[in-house]
Amino acid sequence: MSTQQTTPRDDTLWRRIVRELTDDLAVDAHARDRAGKAPGDEVERLQEAGLPAFLTAAAPDPALGGGGHGADLRTACSAVRELSAADSSVGKLLAHHYALSWTSRFLAAPTGLPALAGRPGETFPRLDARTAAEGWLLAGSTEPRPPGGADGLALTRADRGGWLLDGRRAFDSAVTVADRLVVAARPAGTGDLVVVLVDPAHPGVFTEPAADRVGQRLAGAGTVVFEHVPVPRSRVLGTLPADEHAVAPFTALAPLVLRLLLVHVALGTTEGALAEARDVSRTAPAPEPAPRVPAPEQDRPDDPYLLLSYGELATAAHTAAAVAERAADALAGGLRAGWTLGFDERADLAVLVAAAETVTGRTAVQVTTRILELVEGAPPAAPGAGGGGPGLDRFWRDARALTARTRPAHRLRDIGDHYLHHGHTRLARSA
Repeated sequence: MSTQQTTPRDDTLWRRIVRELTDDLAVDAHARDRAGKAPGDEVERLQEAGLPAFLTAAAPDPALGGGGHGADLRTACSAVRELSAADSSVGKLLAHHYALSWTSRFLAAPTGLPALAGRPGETFPRLDARTAAEGWLLAGSTEPRPPGGADGLALTRADRGGWLLDGRRAFDSAVTVADRLVVAARPAGTGDLVVVLVDPAHPGVFTEPAADRVGQRLAGAGTVVFEHVPVPRSRVLGTLPADEHAVAPFTALAPLVLRLLLVHVALGTTEGALAEARDVSRTAPAPEPAPRVPAPEQDRPDDPYLLLSYGELATAAHTAAAVAERAADALAGGLRAGWTLGFDERADLAVLVAAAETVTGRTAVQVTTRILELVEGAPPAAPGAGGGGPGLDRFWRDARALTARTRPAHRLRDIGDHYLHHGHTRLARSA
């Protein structure tokens, strides 16, 4: 699905492009959500706008060559947040894409050479450059799976070098429409994870779209089956050691980048829901007062109780945005530090991301639930739209899908341990 296109570089230009694409997606977001089709049309819109190429890692050092078109973490978070206000499924697949574009950097040695790659190829610093040049949309995951689990991938040595990839794994985003997959698999007899680049068009790759999803229906989630897929050494991006103590603090930023980008998907979903509900409440005609019912008890735009509700929800959204933006600023600094980042600094970043995740997740569910009550009785956006007024139930479903796998209690425990005991051991590595 790769295309060649002009990629936005100027700050004003990319903001205009993102804004125009957001407006375009908002027009038919409700209808597309109800249809629940694979996001092929959405990806075409993204690629025509040049966003998959733009949202790749910026070149860390021009002397190294390669690198994406200059989108830093703050820029990526901003774009993902704005797009998610219209369609959080699109925001989510772009969040995964951007995080994966950093893969070969996180896995490279400080000298810029991947640990297990036999020769250069699609490795650091070429993955992000090739992704930007081709306009690829990346999907997959470098997160581990338990050895021997039913849902996992394995590598075996090929006769002529390289590997053969087998197994199956479910992915949350974009695998039904991706141009390339970045996946982690375990070689036989080792606990290390080898991260490889795979073309989903290979005849040994089969994708089963996820069906009947409650929310995030257009994120392109599905299960991918690999049957003896050859992986040459030039497609090996690096390794993740089984011993987390051997993982460099910079490498351990990888899961934090994805988690923070998904925080901005949830934040955009929250802001989009609140904005649409506000528009409904502004334009809804005041109901005819029932006999002997005082006017202030009616659900009108000037109803003090309605104003109080919007005040509370807007404040919650502002609070979540402040926490998320602080985490983005700090993590962007950690990425700039690169291999000089220390374990304590990584732990401090993990605390900020965990706090943003917890606050934003709770706010997303709170706001998207409450607005359904505020717009109750408003006419549906389209015939058969069902409850939730003008299609606002999709925000609630998307928020639930985004936060279903997060564990606030675990995040809060880690934050508390760090605050009370300065306990860096876990947060410095993989949490």
